[in-house]
Amino acid sequence: MPISKSCMKAALAFTVLIPSAPGVFRIAAKAQAATSIKSYEIDVPGATEWVDTKIDVRGGAKLHFTATGQITYPPDQSYSGRTRTRGTFGPDGLPRGFADLIHQYAVRDGGHGALIGRIGSEGYSQAFLVGANKEYDVPVAGRLFLGINESVSEASTAEGGFHAKIEVLNEGLSTAANAGGPAETRVPGITRDLLSKIPRRISDPAGNPGDMVNILIVGTQDQMVQAFTSAEWVKVDAKVENTALNAVLDSLEKKDYLTMPMSTLFLFGRAQDYGFAHAEPVRVAMTRNHLRVWKSAYEVDGRPLWCVAATHDIGFERDQRNNGLTHKIDPAIDGEREYVNGTLSGTGLVVERDHVTPVDPLTTAKTATGGEFHSDGRILVLVLKNTTSTSQ
Repeated sequence: MPISKSCMKAALAFTVLIPSAPGVFRIAAKAQAATSIKSYEIDVPGATEWVDTKIDVRGGAKLHFTATGQITYPPDQSYSGRTRTRGTFGPDGLPRGFADLIHQYAVRDGGHGALIGRIGSEGYSQAFLVGANKEYDVPVAGRLFLGINESVSEASTAEGGFHAKIEVLNEGLSTAANAGGPAETRVPGITRDLLSKIPRRISDPAGNPGDMVNILIVGTQDQMVQAFTSAEWVKVDAKVENTALNAVLDSLEKKDYLTMPMSTLFLFGRAQDYGFAHAEPVRVAMTRNHLRVWKSAYEVDGRPLWCVAATHDIGFERDQRNNGLTHKIDPAIDGEREYVNGTLSGTGLVVERDHVTPVDPLTTAKTATGGEFHSDGRILVLVLKNTTSTSQ
């Protein structure tokens, strides 16, 4: 007896159930031969910070999320000594309020308690808002995690959870070799002669040598700014006098304030062209990842070469120039170099990267304020995707 086309399609459809610990999560994978769309179903408890979906996605994949369910936060007795009812909400979360400024959330502008996701390592990858309905283009390959936009203390009291469905509308690139960004490869335009023209260190206004130039970026001005912005680095205030006003405005708009100004330092005889910071909102006054960027006079394959000095503020120390108070940087500065590497490469906007060692590598020195730092002497090179932007 011949088999109809409809029966053949039905026979090709299958569902795979992967059991796990009760109440933690469930994965259901469904592949339809007729449409080539895979779908997965995940339970995300409100009391869990991140759930490993066990789903590895490729760079360039397109995902469609839909979510249902509810989470309840019990009344909060710690808010100014008064009881605050935080309520029950769905995957879009609760509207952000002034009290939320004192919490640290993975997605700064997302709803309080909203369903969120990330691809890859928690240390480098940027969380994104999922909510009740979301289409998402995967920038680089990696493992998909789902979580709740909440603080650790809130997770301990949250009740309920969300049920998410993930459909893979497009599987993306045929290889997963680009997990976390492109593989390292030699960048022909970064020659020993070019490296010899780049100063190893920046200086303060008095000419005292300071932080190390530890990153080179190839790209136009627009491409460089877009890469940092996509990785959720924020441009800092150019002038100290703008700080108080911008802090007030950002608080009124219920945003986390990360744009505290950094001091002016010099390379090629001039102040930095850009300053970017990446930090948790509560700790920004004391600790943050930050860097300064200068446009050099050199080009690589017809595009500008930008020089970056990146350090990680980890507290305060005495400024040995004037006995004042200044930020203390993590002396192991290579960690900040790799933090920039991880965050920018995770955007999908880095197409080539490498680590190069100049003929005169800097391995240990002191900052202009007297703090010591050490390095393996290598410089990170990032080549950005060549878009149609013409801004230099």
